[in-house]
Amino acid sequence: MEFKVNSKELEKLLSKIIPAVPTRTPMPILENFLFEVKDGQLTIYATDLEISLKSSLNIVAEENIKIVVPARLLNDVVRSLKDTTIHFKLAANKKINIVTDMGKYTISYLDADEFPEIPSVEADKSAKDINEVIINGIELRHAFDKCAFAMSKEEMRPAMMGTLFEFTDDGLRLVTTDGHRLVNMLKKNIKAAFNQQYVVPERAVSVLSKILDEKDVKIHLTKSYVSFKLNDIELITRLIAQKYPDYASVIPLENEFQMKVNTKEIHDSIKRMMLFSTSSTRRVKFSIKKDALEISAEDLDIGASGEEKVVCEYEGDDLEIGFNSAYVNDVLSHLGTEEDIIFKLHSPTKAVVIEPVQKKENLDLMMLLMPVRLNT
Repeated sequence: MEFKVNSKELEKLLSKIIPAVPTRTPMPILENFLFEVKDGQLTIYATDLEISLKSSLNIVAEENIKIVVPARLLNDVVRSLKDTTIHFKLAANKKINIVTDMGKYTISYLDADEFPEIPSVEADKSAKDINEVIINGIELRHAFDKCAFAMSKEEMRPAMMGTLFEFTDDGLRLVTTDGHRLVNMLKKNIKAAFNQQYVVPERAVSVLSKILDEKDVKIHLTKSYVSFKLNDIELITRLIAQKYPDYASVIPLENEFQMKVNTKEIHDSIKRMMLFSTSSTRRVKFSIKKDALEISAEDLDIGASGEEKVVCEYEGDDLEIGFNSAYVNDVLSHLGTEEDIIFKLHSPTKAVVIEPVQKKENLDLMMLLMPVRLNT
């Protein structure tokens, strides 16, 4: 049995699939690719049991076969080759000879039945209904870029370790939160024929962010799995099976004080104050008056402190409120494309809503930040 393939085409395919190969795993079989040659098409699979990636290309082959080959070794070999034709020839003793016009390399392979079964949304037996929606890849990546940072890393709250996809009559809402920060984004132009919630794990979001491009993504959703089909690659992931927290209940409605401020000015100030905030609390203090925001931080352990004034427009009572500087920095980093932002406040203990001043067509974006207590 043998087949041949262009080295650059194979390199391109492997680079898309290898993100699903785990770097460390108690299951060595997962450190391999599954090669399936069927009817003149080579399909390559990789999985870490949480996400799976697969992609195909047409090749010259006379027989069908399924084998498991070492992922990183093969990827490194193929990347090192010039643009040439690679002949894969199965030899005795479970060896493959990889032959080019420059040389010959031998690697071992395993039987395909040792490789875990790759889930298929279409074949999901529990799926009475498969919902489908098409989203532009750039638009989906933009949403992930704005939302992903606020996903929780605490395994005690698994639902918050993902991104909520909520399909509503108003559009697609994406929500992430770790209990300290919350991002709530509504894409009004993405409408679906169904209303449903799905929680997509962080790992899938992370890998998708790297491979999404300007092409449309066809998304199939069941109760257990979601499949993202790009032009020549498919990512399948198990959904988080827990209900997402009631995010709407933590968004305050009575935040009547409003502070408008230049995004870059306040962000630059926060980055400097982070140098002076205590490493244990990372606390910064906002002292807000009608025409000025004073930001201060103090590290008692090393006897250092700093304070700066930032010009603002403020409507409300004078207010002192504390924040974790790292969380403020994260929020401002992800609002960096906005010229001005508004902080909506109520009291030193109530969550603060942060929104862009300039509203974009078909997009509502809101971020929420929980304060920390100031020492009295």
